Amino acid sequence: MNYVLAVITCFSREETNEVNLKARGMAISTAVDVAEITRRRFMKNLKVERVNLGTEEMPREEGGTRSVSTIEITLSKSQ
Repeated sequence: MNYVLAVITCFSREETNEVNLKARGMAISTAVDVAEITRRRFMKNLKVERVNLGTEEMPREEGGTRSVSTIEITLSKSQ
């Protein structure tokens, strides 16, 4: 709920029309939950503008790299 409150706070400013939620790995489900809870329960005038999926290469402690999934969700106020 802290993230939901942060999104609502960002949109409470007049100059804010978009908010980007970014997450990777196991936090992706949290970002999706924040977007959906904010949109469905608190700010019904929000829409999902775009969703970008990707992969980042992260270094391993024992050497080499591993692939980690990423997501970016853009929420915008609908007029």
